[in-house]
Amino acid sequence: MARVKGAMMTRKRRNKVLKAAKGYWGAKSKHFKMAKEAVLKSGNYAFAGRKAKKRDFRRLWIARISAQAKVNGMNYSTFMHGLKKAGIDLNRKMLAELAVADKVAFASLAEKAKAAL
Repeated sequence: MARVKGAMMTRKRRNKVLKAAKGYWGAKSKHFKMAKEAVLKSGNYAFAGRKAKKRDFRRLWIARISAQAKVNGMNYSTFMHGLKKAGIDLNRKMLAELAVADKVAFASLAEKAKAAL
């Protein structure tokens, strides 16, 4: 039986890493060893970034809801507590969208929240 050497798979693996490192600065896009480190690190950054994105959006939504709740004479926590007591089950993303796009609807929600407290 013929002996199989690993040159083809090694080249494919290296080319895959170098392709992923395309556009990196300096030797990180040219030399396999440096490219491999940069690609691994970029993967970690991408993973962390996907998690941070969720936190960042939640903070943004809360800030928008809080600002509009203050306009209606409440703070964020009492507004959310009032909504919960009133049985209004809207997520923060939708509440933030109402706070930005439809201030009248948000004001009516604030009145219902006040009444429930």
